[in-house]
Amino acid sequence: MKKFLNIGFSTLLLGLAVVSCNDDDYQTVESIAKIKIDSVKVMKDTMDVFSIQNIKTYSTYPSHCDGFYGYDYIYEDDLERTVTAYKYRTNGLCEQSVYVGINQIKFSPQQKGTYTFRFWNGGKNWITKTIVAK
Repeated sequence: MKKFLNIGFSTLLLGLAVVSCNDDDYQTVESIAKIKIDSVKVMKDTMDVFSIQNIKTYSTYPSHCDGFYGYDYIYEDDLERTVTAYKYRTNGLCEQSVYVGINQIKFSPQQKGTYTFRFWNGGKNWITKTIVAK
């Protein structure tokens, strides 16, 4: 009986491994590229030091094969930040309709002052937002 249970359990594990490796819905990322940030929403333009708020960014993607990959978030100095968004592109069959993606950055000021954020808006264009930390 014990041998029968071991064979049954081994067969079950092997079956799960084969099924999980045979995923036809998996899509490969083909490329990563900059995507312009169309607009930025800052909920509070004044906040306390060490508090947290989400800064939302909006970008337009050309199809559902494209999606948000990440941010390049650079500290220019103690109070200045530049933010560039990146998208990925997959090789799968996708709906070819334009859509707006919403993403966010968690911001927590570490010192008092006026923080300046510059968000890449394509070419040499930037969207500038300021947040005062008190």
